[in-house]
Amino acid sequence: MAVFEIRELSFRYPGSHAPALDQLDLTVEAGEFITLVGPTGSGKSTLLRLLKPELMQNGEISGVLHFCGKPIPNLTTRESAEKIGYVAQSPEEQIVTDKVWHELAFALENLGKKQNEIARRVAETAAYFGITPWYRQTTASLSGGQKQLLNLAAATVADPQVLILDEPTAQLDPIAAARFIETLYKLNRETGVTVIISEHRAEELLPLCDRMLLLDKGRIVYDDSPRKVAGAVAADSPYLRYLPCAARMFIASGGQGDCPLSVREGRRYFTSHDNIIPPAPAPTPSGISGRQEIALELKNVFYRYDKDAPDVLDSLTLAVRKGEIFALLGANGCGKSTAAAVIAGVRKPYSGKIKLFGKPLKDYKNGSLYKENVSLLPQDVESVFLRSSVREELIGCDEVLRDFPFDLSPLFDRHPYDLSGGERQLVALCKALKSKPRLLILDEPSKGLDPNYKAILADLLKALRSKGMTVLLISHDVEFADRCADRCALFFDGAVAACDDTADFMSGNRFYTTAAARILRGVHEGR
Repeated sequence: MAVFEIRELSFRYPGSHAPALDQLDLTVEAGEFITLVGPTGSGKSTLLRLLKPELMQNGEISGVLHFCGKPIPNLTTRESAEKIGYVAQSPEEQIVTDKVWHELAFALENLGKKQNEIARRVAETAAYFGITPWYRQTTASLSGGQKQLLNLAAATVADPQVLILDEPTAQLDPIAAARFIETLYKLNRETGVTVIISEHRAEELLPLCDRMLLLDKGRIVYDDSPRKVAGAVAADSPYLRYLPCAARMFIASGGQGDCPLSVREGRRYFTSHDNIIPPAPAPTPSGISGRQEIALELKNVFYRYDKDAPDVLDSLTLAVRKGEIFALLGANGCGKSTAAAVIAGVRKPYSGKIKLFGKPLKDYKNGSLYKENVSLLPQDVESVFLRSSVREELIGCDEVLRDFPFDLSPLFDRHPYDLSGGERQLVALCKALKSKPRLLILDEPSKGLDPNYKAILADLLKALRSKGMTVLLISHDVEFADRCADRCALFFDGAVAACDDTADFMSGNRFYTTAAARILRGVHEGR
């Protein structure tokens, strides 16, 4: 039975010349697990929002868009709430209550369910998702991974027919993201709920899903099982980067037979084929050779949000050299973003010393800290948007735009909130570069970007580094950090647990490392 029936669907945003979706045809059958991939701005988020009536954007729409045989715009609010669950990118974006138990009950209460049914469904859902240990906690106290798991649980408590997820792991660390995807896969297999998820995290998703849809410029380029799509993508195709690492290595080495998708399949393939040597990833050239001068120094820094709260930063000591890209990796809630806010002067530590370019941070007076010294791109980029169009947001950014490797001109007449997550990141980054900072702090800058855009962003950061800029990169994207960082540090429990050159850091880790490193570890050694 078709859950969604889409025929000749086109959509154009106000003020945009090109359609976001262009004559799209798609049928989604009940119980399918579909992964949606494609370039930033290809129409993925637009399509997903059109499948949920309350989230439909303003714009010109044409074509057929049905849910279980009924036009989606004609669905009642109750029908949509009960039958179509939705999980957004930001863990905080959907939470509406202050307690975990109330968040689970909220949808059922608004649907007018009887108290005994609410209690039964909430108890069952909390047990299934492993929420019981933090069932009575405040939602504000949860980690990012817990918040997103709560969002997933809250979206399923009404027993929907479909779950729609728009980059739900974009702000999760690698371990939390893997657990989230495993839970989603289990939910699909054990309950039969239809899953449509847009994600750039191909490593974990594509080995699990039934169908892979690749969108580009509002059109479907590929629609098949991931293994068949991998078999159809050529080594020089621009779509190669949307495949898992094992598949990319297989194709690049001219592999024969079934294309591997997972790390396990990749290891099996390259271990059993002695005559095929997988291409090793090129090491990132360091930008700090011979440079020992310190740009940023923290010594025994302590910070907590409330007087009686535990320390978020606990004797944090860190040194970042001039002209390097330094990456901070670590789990959700370990203190990375708090460290960024403290370094940028947004929050004040209660103990410890911070020096920026040899000068105590507290000595930067009258806003001088933000005049060609420090610029912070926050994780929540929506907080930097103050105008009703991208054009207005970028007033004064002409010099940055001239050298910016991303063409933002097609977005100028759009409202910032109408952009995809990746497009918002790029506009916000352009604003962050406006002040020509000596230290650029980026909190999850690759969030929402497709693999091609990530590669361009990495090259941009290297170019800025070559001009003398120091970059502090905070990220859950291990692959991105591996691509551009000179050094990486593992943040744990409010402090730096380990720090090393990127190549040594990645080779020494089991979880905070790249898929390529996991595939190649021990394979063909000594041959």
